[in-house]
Amino acid sequence: MTAASVPDKPPQGVNRRRLVLDLIGLLVYLALFMFLPAGTWAWPKGWLFIFILLVVVSAGFIILQRVNPEVIVARTHFHKGTKHWDKILLSFYFPAMLAIVPVAALDESRFHWFPVPSWVCGIGYALLLAGMGIVTWAEAVNRFFEVTVRIQSDRGHAVIDTGPYAIARHPGYVGGILTAAGMALSLGSVWALIPAGIASIVLIVRTQWEDQTLQEELNGYREYAMRVQYMLIPGLW
Repeated sequence: MTAASVPDKPPQGVNRRRLVLDLIGLLVYLALFMFLPAGTWAWPKGWLFIFILLVVVSAGFIILQRVNPEVIVARTHFHKGTKHWDKILLSFYFPAMLAIVPVAALDESRFHWFPVPSWVCGIGYALLLAGMGIVTWAEAVNRFFEVTVRIQSDRGHAVIDTGPYAIARHPGYVGGILTAAGMALSLGSVWALIPAGIASIVLIVRTQWEDQTLQEELNGYREYAMRVQYMLIPGLW
């Protein structure tokens, strides 16, 4: 997402019960879709992935709770006014992201389709940490970093150009692409790059369509796009 300003009314409190349930849901998902496809609970790469993921997610939550708690609330549900095309894109994006873990488990643990050296996993964790770090940075400066694409007129939607938004117009999607690739490689799976690639393609399409929407409907965005010329990668696109 790309814009933020002071909201018209104070944010709701963080629903801690919802967050706890989300965390439990994540653990249940990992248990069912990681170790079940892996065929064993004794999968070291899987346990390491869970540990690092929980540490990073928890650290990100603590940071956002201190600097921008409103974004935590905003990202707990879909909002009225979401673009119809975005709902279609998300129907491809979320399944692709969810498929990374079970495909990696089938590949690396159960069938050993394409074994890779440990340094590949190291690259994966570097990408994962970089991606999640960029997303957290974007969320920290943008209290309107919602799950879906919409013009947030109910929340005083306005362009920002601070933090990572001074470098690229859609840094959250850069982080999302790095995170997807990092998830696959950190689990030691080349095959898992297929769903990660699908998720990344969806984010690239979403970048283009969201940018067009913002240029057409958000006050001041065209001027911002002239100052910050690149959507994802400075010097390239």
